[in-house]
Amino acid sequence: MKPSQQEIQALASALFAAENTRAQIEQFSKRFPAMTMDDAYAVQAAWMLQKIAAGHKPVGHKIGLTSRAMQIAAQITEPDSGMLLEHMMMRSGEHFSMARFIVPMVEVELGFVLKRDIDGAQTSLGDVLDATQYITPALEIIDARIERLDRATKAPRKVVDTISDNAANAAVIVGDVRKPTNGLDLPWVGAAMSKNGAVEETGLASGVLGHPAMGIVWLARRLAKYGQQLRAGDFVLSGSFTRPVPMAVGDAFSVAYSHGFGEIVVKCEA
Repeated sequence: MKPSQQEIQALASALFAAENTRAQIEQFSKRFPAMTMDDAYAVQAAWMLQKIAAGHKPVGHKIGLTSRAMQIAAQITEPDSGMLLEHMMMRSGEHFSMARFIVPMVEVELGFVLKRDIDGAQTSLGDVLDATQYITPALEIIDARIERLDRATKAPRKVVDTISDNAANAAVIVGDVRKPTNGLDLPWVGAAMSKNGAVEETGLASGVLGHPAMGIVWLARRLAKYGQQLRAGDFVLSGSFTRPVPMAVGDAFSVAYSHGFGEIVVKCEA
């Protein structure tokens, strides 16, 4: 069974309510076992339109499931994507309240800010790098408005659930350093994430499809199929190169990047 257009709108409204009340909802894939990725993106788009109608502004995109290990775990062969809105964007060291999240986790990424549009199914790595104004360190805060594990069976959610849930995005924390693409060996940019003084995760940006800009190549090509494109000024999260680490009130995170990208700090407050 697939969701109808009316049901897609209802699922989007359920996500809107779940985020506002911080009360998780059951997996859509359980109710609609024939749900496709296109259906899931339709739910995501409908939810984001509801948020835009409530006064929020689109500022870019996030790309997820970029590592081979995560794709195998999700039983897919390509990444997924979500929309970034202005209220999701934060700065390193800014007051970070856990009150707006349900079960947040943090991932290490790089953010790309575009200086011109990227359009077309033939987009290349060079096109993305040429269109990038600068790259900045960034952390993605992921969350789950849809249960990660079914409340009864403990079955993990499917990729259509994650895509519907805006590819799990909840917030972005941006660092202070901005670097142009020229002269950077991006696949070898590394980071070490410490939680409460202990190193939890390390990784290289090459874990993102071999090169962090390749996620943006994928996104530009996917959007082109639907007559859409990346726009000048967009902030694009290129994909995580560490596993997600749980966050709780009182936790303190610091993420140190190589290649002069500096550090991002987060204190999880009530």
